[in-house]
Amino acid sequence: MKRSTLSHSFLNIILVFIESALTLLLRLDPELRKAAYPLAKQGTVLCLRLYLPHVQIFATFSYRGVLLDANLPADRSEPDVIINAYSIQVLNALTSHDSEATEKLQMRGELTQVQLVKQFITQLGLGSLIQSIIKKFKGGGKKKPTSAETEEKKNDYKLRIAEQQTQISTLTTKNRELETTVKELQSKQKALTITAIVAALIAIAAIVALLMN
Repeated sequence: MKRSTLSHSFLNIILVFIESALTLLLRLDPELRKAAYPLAKQGTVLCLRLYLPHVQIFATFSYRGVLLDANLPADRSEPDVIINAYSIQVLNALTSHDSEATEKLQMRGELTQVQLVKQFITQLGLGSLIQSIIKKFKGGGKKKPTSAETEEKKNDYKLRIAEQQTQISTLTTKNRELETTVKELQSKQKALTITAIVAALIAIAAIVALLMN
């Protein structure tokens, strides 16, 4: 009895670590979240019956992540999908990112649910976790631009600068033309004013001359 209790406690500790790793991976990997979403939407319960060692684990998909437990959830009478396999087979499928390894697992359940579980297992992989963590620490996986991309950006900048210089030259020319036009108008206005004054003086002189006669 004591051995059984210790074994159950040790299993729970392992499940907590695995559950934490799955939560981290779901946060870092958008493709894995996409694969888990339909399972979480349906509240799918997966039962893993492993051999060597003989262990039974229940995985419940929810919007909080994948919840692992050694017992079936209290509100469920049976799981949606059951996997019967050796521990090494499951480990290989979970870490290899290989669809063939996933297909070798014996699964029972409704066909659509089984396919969704297979897609999730295939997307899940140790390599995916490592790659996601590396991308996270590198700043979201931003790749360094190639020399061709750098050269293209330089040419784009040069083209923009040339276009701006052309626009500035055009505006400068138009400004000079406007200044010339304004000066010409001012000269014409002065000439017209002088002509008007002279004409007025001549008219006044003519009127005075007529009155004196």
